[in-house]
Amino acid sequence: MPQIWAGVDIGKEHHHCVVIDAHGERRLSRRVLNDEPALLELIGDVLALSEETLWAVDINYGGAALLIGLLLSHGQPMVYLTGLAVHQASAAYRGQGKTDEKDAFVIADQARMRRDLGLLRPGDEKAVDLRILTTRRTDLVGDRTRQINRLRAQLLEIFPALERTLDLSNKGPVILLTGYQSPASIRRSGARRIGTWLKNRKVKNADAVAQAAVDAAHSQHTELPGERLAATMVARLAKGVMALDAEIAELDSLIEARLHEHPRAEVIRSLPGMGALLGAEFIAATGGDMEAFGTADRLAAFAGLSPVPRDSGRVNGNMRLPRGYHRGLLRAFSLSSMASFRSCPASRTYYWRKRNEGKGHKQALLALTRRRANVLWAMIRDGACYQPSPSVTTAT
Repeated sequence: MPQIWAGVDIGKEHHHCVVIDAHGERRLSRRVLNDEPALLELIGDVLALSEETLWAVDINYGGAALLIGLLLSHGQPMVYLTGLAVHQASAAYRGQGKTDEKDAFVIADQARMRRDLGLLRPGDEKAVDLRILTTRRTDLVGDRTRQINRLRAQLLEIFPALERTLDLSNKGPVILLTGYQSPASIRRSGARRIGTWLKNRKVKNADAVAQAAVDAAHSQHTELPGERLAATMVARLAKGVMALDAEIAELDSLIEARLHEHPRAEVIRSLPGMGALLGAEFIAATGGDMEAFGTADRLAAFAGLSPVPRDSGRVNGNMRLPRGYHRGLLRAFSLSSMASFRSCPASRTYYWRKRNEGKGHKQALLALTRRRANVLWAMIRDGACYQPSPSVTTAT
């Protein structure tokens, strides 16, 4: 049983720590630099007050990583409160001002009073690696989308017919724009020459892409102001998209290799629809250890798959999505559920059973996703790969 509670308001350069006792009285309040010697001194001073200490933080990544690592090395228990929970709880305390010291006190006091906070568990090396890789991949995919949008906007200024014709989400049209951007240059080269140029760069359906570009070029004979410079910018943007594609492909290889090393990878990937990327995102979000959740219901709640009631007065039975859940984990579950339609008869059967019960598409898909969360939790708990149910035939 803790004798004191240490709440830490996490910052980039400095943290603020407030220590309180069982009566809520402050025993220590200090602003500390986010540096190892200063943090070690803080840990020593807090433990000098009592060895029975429970630490609480409002961020569990980024700037808090060094503090968390030092606390783990000292065998100190920690709990985590979300920033939203701290913000909402602050309204119940005296004063309307907001300071780091007040936030640290609120964190410590909430940890003292609440009994529903689970201990913060460290992820193993492979789970942390997968979190880093999948986070970087998500950033790159967002950068690629923004780069394509810029490319479309630039191309629209000089060659709207080509912008309308090309699907820049595919590799072939992007490669085309690295060499050909203006109507005049495309007309001069012709479909055959452009098709050969694309084939040399291993573009699928090169002839079709080349012919579409030439058809678009014949619909515009006017040279617009700034066309030459804009064409140069289009080529640069297209090369930027290709560079991002190459880095994403490299990350995919790293993710699959690192996932293969995880002890639960085979079990997780055996679930229909759970490929390498979604499996990596699942492990990045959960660590792959179901002991941290205890039950399948807690895993589903963490993923936002357990609707919570929002009743008031005569209004009852009103369910809504919880505010606090892991969006990356919900994404992994939802996308794997949609992918399972192609390979898993059990998923299709369950989905259509829910549709026949009168549920809409979203409700049926949510029910399927919730069921698959239960199945995956049980698979990891038992260390057993997915086994499709044998088909039942009736005797004739």
